[in-house]
Amino acid sequence: MNDLGKGFVSWAEIGEDHEGQRIDNFLAGQLKGVPKSHIYRILRSGEVRVNKKRVDQTYRLQRGDQLRIPPVRVAEPQQRDYVPALEFPILYEDDALLVVDKPSGVAVHGGSGVSFGVIEQLRSARPQAKFLELVHRLDRETSGVLLLAKKRSMLIALHEQLRAGEMDKRYLALVIGKWKNARQHVRLPLHKVTGADGERRVRVSEEGQAAHTVFALQQAWPGYSLLEAQLKTGRTHQIRVHLAHLGYPIAGDEKYGDFARNKELAKRGLKRMFLHAYSIALVHPATGEALRLTAPLPPVLQSFIGRLDNSSSTADPAGSV
Repeated sequence: MNDLGKGFVSWAEIGEDHEGQRIDNFLAGQLKGVPKSHIYRILRSGEVRVNKKRVDQTYRLQRGDQLRIPPVRVAEPQQRDYVPALEFPILYEDDALLVVDKPSGVAVHGGSGVSFGVIEQLRSARPQAKFLELVHRLDRETSGVLLLAKKRSMLIALHEQLRAGEMDKRYLALVIGKWKNARQHVRLPLHKVTGADGERRVRVSEEGQAAHTVFALQQAWPGYSLLEAQLKTGRTHQIRVHLAHLGYPIAGDEKYGDFARNKELAKRGLKRMFLHAYSIALVHPATGEALRLTAPLPPVLQSFIGRLDNSSSTADPAGSV
């Protein structure tokens, strides 16, 4: 695309990287600094054409589409903050997918006071990559399996799997308290609220969205239980809020946890939240292959488990982790 903002009509041919993308989102990405309201106006007026025809903002681009874009005044590009290039441990990679093991303490993307995250650092480390997007998210404090798409068609297909509940995501969480059931379904609706200080929190409320987690006891010690959490829905902070509401806060959780116990745990070497996305299963959209990808428990979490009183531990009927 050439001469944007210089008084000339510009043309673009849609390739694989933008196939399936809504035209308003494509234009927003190309016309940096142009308000969305102006983009909608040039679409409504017919100044934007696809294959010489008018389209509305919901049109999804197809490979080979010829896009006419009218002259638009574009704001001068602002200097971007420096983003250090960084690769993360790779669990799986091919020409369509990238799966990494995200460390705790690293945001998946910039925003909310964070200048950059995993996605920005990976893009900086891979300047040749034409497309790289997060398929899902993990909390900053959560470690483990993080899935990214290297093609827009893969992103769309994987989002469809997520919406249909066809992707199996499992976590390991150490909670404070003695968990009673070998396997327990928890169905409690979750509602997002924003406090006076602007902090976003989630609480159980009938006003919220349906949320379903399946917990399975893996191992237990006096005062602690190691659980596998299987997500049936993907709400914000779902595992953390479900467990805290039931009276089993995650060890080291600074938002929903037991703050006095967290201080004690920090002295014993656990200075992060004990929540790890250890497994994800999906169907590869390009090959149809069934994939199950796992991330080992980080050494700091494995070490803490090793320091618990193993002599009094009781294994789950299915075996311990």
